[in-house]
Amino acid sequence: MNRRAFRLVIVLAAISIVGVLIVQLFWVGKAFDLRDKQFSHNVNTALLNSVTRLCELNGNEISPDPIEQLSTNYFIVNLNNKISPGILESVLRSEFTKREITNDFEYGIFDCASEVMVYGNYISFENKEVVQPKVKFPELNKDAYYFGVYFPTKSADMAGQMWIWIFSSGILVIVVVFFSYTLFVILRQKQLSEIQTDFINNMTHEFKTPISTISISSEVLKKPNIDQNPERILNYANIIQIEASRLQKQVDRVLQIATLDDADIQLSKENVDVNQLIAAVCENVELTMNDHGGRIVFDHKTDLSEVKLDKLHFTNVIHNLVENAVKYGNNEDLLVTVITKSTPDGLEISISDNGIGMTSDQVKLIFKKFYRVPTGNVHNVKGFGLGLYYVKLIVGAHHGKIEVESTPHKGTVFTITLPTNEQGA
Repeated sequence: MNRRAFRLVIVLAAISIVGVLIVQLFWVGKAFDLRDKQFSHNVNTALLNSVTRLCELNGNEISPDPIEQLSTNYFIVNLNNKISPGILESVLRSEFTKREITNDFEYGIFDCASEVMVYGNYISFENKEVVQPKVKFPELNKDAYYFGVYFPTKSADMAGQMWIWIFSSGILVIVVVFFSYTLFVILRQKQLSEIQTDFINNMTHEFKTPISTISISSEVLKKPNIDQNPERILNYANIIQIEASRLQKQVDRVLQIATLDDADIQLSKENVDVNQLIAAVCENVELTMNDHGGRIVFDHKTDLSEVKLDKLHFTNVIHNLVENAVKYGNNEDLLVTVITKSTPDGLEISISDNGIGMTSDQVKLIFKKFYRVPTGNVHNVKGFGLGLYYVKLIVGAHHGKIEVESTPHKGTVFTITLPTNEQGA
């Protein structure tokens, strides 16, 4: 599957997931609203019937619009006469049972004589023995008698009645989570596949030159009259030996770094003059920069003479970073700057270039094994994508940290911070 088709599949999958969730939330909301309206309708009907019965018992007329719903679970009922708590409770129980309202409720009666809202009782149709907390009914500015009915467990009861919706929503969430995880794994595998393909391409390119050179040299040595020219034999034999050695080093480097892990790193620490070590690396790399026509500037702003570290591994770290700065630097005006300075966190080493730079997405991946910053089909930048992975491991093994700042087309800065001897390096 090509990249465009793969992206289209991912986008459609994401839209499907979002669409399913929106539809589920919509219908759950609809179901909840429907049950809420049905509950309110049943309660209003039951309370209206209760008012009718109470007025018949007292010989009073029913007030216009006697029922007011102040919230989703609190109702008040206006009456024209005093209410007996016992009769009111009996009537409410009877009417709620007729309407199949089995929610626990509390009621309170407003006494006009004392102008106080008197708490009635907590009614449970399941005969719960647990003592329930009493709700404080709000007092309204009314001159008539009225009573209030409050349903404290309405939300929980409705949730229990909607268990099938909650269950189906839970199943849907689990499906969405697994589906999302599957997409993540597919993306991850595709990324690894691309990195692996890039690594194979790079390895093929790196091995192609020495193999071609060895092949050509061997063809020359097979010529009939070559034994009459010992100097040519020696020259081509040396070429084969050099290229074979180069090929062997590349193979060894790939095998060693590819299998390297945190647990495999054995450091042999000693007191090392970091400034002297970096200066030697810069001098060595600068000798190979003739083709680039650039320069390396080393500025040591620290008097810290020695740090306890593994000299061999750390030399490789600095060499890799400086070499990368040269590889990805500006070919027209290459400038690599190395600075050391002391900070409260320890010794800081920064290596910067004025090269092609990287995007934020590339910066997140550069320490991954086999990853290389894409340069198209141009193979003028050699390597296997293992150098920075090795750098990260070695710096971590020294209890240090490495950070990267990069801007496309402006350059990159690698900053290593190493704890000093006093900080327990």
